[in-house]
Amino acid sequence: MKVVGIICGGRSAEHEVSLQSAKNILKALPTDKYQAVLLGIDKAGNWRLYNSEDSFLYADNPKKIALSDNGINIALSQGGEIIDLHTGKKLNKLDVAFPVVHGTDGEDGTLQGLLKLLDIPFVGADVLSSAVCMDKDFAKKIMQTNGLPVAPYTVIFSPEQALQDYEKYVKDFSLPFFVKPSAQGSSIGIHKVKDLHDFQIAIKNAFQFDDKVLIEKYIQGREIECAVLGNKKPRASLPGEIIPQQEFYSYEAKYLDDQGAILVAPAQLETKQINDIQDLAIKTFLALDCVGMARVDFFVTAKEIFINEINTIPGFTKISMYPRLWQVSGLSYNELIDELIKLAIENYKEQKKLKTSYV
Repeated sequence: MKVVGIICGGRSAEHEVSLQSAKNILKALPTDKYQAVLLGIDKAGNWRLYNSEDSFLYADNPKKIALSDNGINIALSQGGEIIDLHTGKKLNKLDVAFPVVHGTDGEDGTLQGLLKLLDIPFVGADVLSSAVCMDKDFAKKIMQTNGLPVAPYTVIFSPEQALQDYEKYVKDFSLPFFVKPSAQGSSIGIHKVKDLHDFQIAIKNAFQFDDKVLIEKYIQGREIECAVLGNKKPRASLPGEIIPQQEFYSYEAKYLDDQGAILVAPAQLETKQINDIQDLAIKTFLALDCVGMARVDFFVTAKEIFINEINTIPGFTKISMYPRLWQVSGLSYNELIDELIKLAIENYKEQKKLKTSYV
């Protein structure tokens, strides 16, 4: 039986979302094949080992969910050994890691780099693709290079300069437009700007989360998402649709408010649109050198399809689209988790075949 380390929490703004995802993966992990080990990272960056029964406080409250105080302070060692920091005793050994640390230090290649250094197979994208996909600017540049359609945008590095250039953005993109931190997920720091007052608030807030911010054209269309699964030969799920009940699909609508959006899976689309979206999702996944899993988000108008972004560690909460899309495509939650772990081990074995020296 393989030992699977579900890594959650972290120091990002998506800490609570990560805990929700981990809780659901724990429930879905096939217990006849895998032993679950929960590794929680608190908001100070400390790693702890938990028993699944007492891992979370306020487990059913998405706003208050937190790691309990019952964890053992640990460190990960070479080859996946879990070491008690106080006694130095080996507590367990991971066969594979399942990181669900969303956002900063989890989805941006940082955690993946650590796992790779420690020679631990892990679910999801590798270091480079994780880092690139987390940065909306770099991801869009690669998409554009590969002929993939993205909304017009520009990048700004200074809030002062941005405020001076407001009229230029209005001319280039027209109102409303979006302001987005380049390397944040889950709609954190994103604002839909309708006037100068909105813009002033948006710029101040967005630069709190990143030192690089995007100004992006607003595409008035349907919000469609498509899940991708696989390594070298990925496949795409049936698309789903997000119908926001707020101004846009905000962080609150995604994870905190069950009434914040209507989730339609599968989406009601024409056959050609479904095929085009699935084709673009797979092309985006491959262009960005992803493996394992990703969710690709689109804006779909009557005549065009635009890629909004790609997420390499999509949510696994009770209202998350990634597992839901696979369920409506014929793959159960348990089967999905099982396949993701198998893909991680397969990718690890392929990478181990590569030479790392001339000797």
